[in-house]
Amino acid sequence: MGERLRDKVAIVVGAGQTPGETIGNGRATALVFAREGAKVLLVDRDGASAADTERAIDAEGGTAAVVEADVTRSDACRRMAEACVSTYGRIDILHNNVGIGSVGGPVELAEDEWRRVLDVNLTAMFLTCKHVLPQMEAQGSGAIVNVSSMAAIRFARFPMLAYNASKGGVNALTRSIAMQYAPKGIRANAIMPGLIRTPMAIDDVVRRIGIDRERLVRGRDEAVPMKRMGEAWDVAYAALYLASDEARYVTGAVLPVDGGLSCKG
Repeated sequence: MGERLRDKVAIVVGAGQTPGETIGNGRATALVFAREGAKVLLVDRDGASAADTERAIDAEGGTAAVVEADVTRSDACRRMAEACVSTYGRIDILHNNVGIGSVGGPVELAEDEWRRVLDVNLTAMFLTCKHVLPQMEAQGSGAIVNVSSMAAIRFARFPMLAYNASKGGVNALTRSIAMQYAPKGIRANAIMPGLIRTPMAIDDVVRRIGIDRERLVRGRDEAVPMKRMGEAWDVAYAALYLASDEARYVTGAVLPVDGGLSCKG
């Protein structure tokens, strides 16, 4: 076990994952945090999937507990924060990893779908921060790491208006919190993953639209300047840095983890 998060308590929101052949960002981050010494509260709407993550942490000698919660609901986020303090006594790290996608521009996208994506991708982060920040402020310290997306600053090959808008909002939310809470010892940063080989990005797309897996993987690899997608572990280790005291002078940052995609013309 490492010590980069020794004596820290972390909440990982989205600690379960979509079924698939690889590991998702949330589960990978929870495992890395636990390996580096953190006690981890695993939060997910799918309690069974979060429990799978807990078993993986337990098998490695780490410490974790599960809270099943729909973080688009304020009462659920309040209970999440209360459960963390009740179980572990404090909250040092909040890692927000929940997100969904939706294809469509302003004309074809249904209003209900717009609201659903914004609720899951942006409102949920507002609500988790709303209920965790008072505890961090009382402690005089804390680190928030929000998972955004390269879609916040780049247009994909097809319109994803709600997703793009929500992720742009995540960047703005993160910077706003960072500036308001900097004098109080609380940092807030975001990660913008590029093309990452996760179950949601590959397996779920194959199931939903029936595209050939190898064709999908090949196309995504080719689009990256490094000629390969990243893995969830790449996102997890970026989150580890931002959550750790190594980043004690870093706040309001939006870190691309994208194999150079953000520099591509």
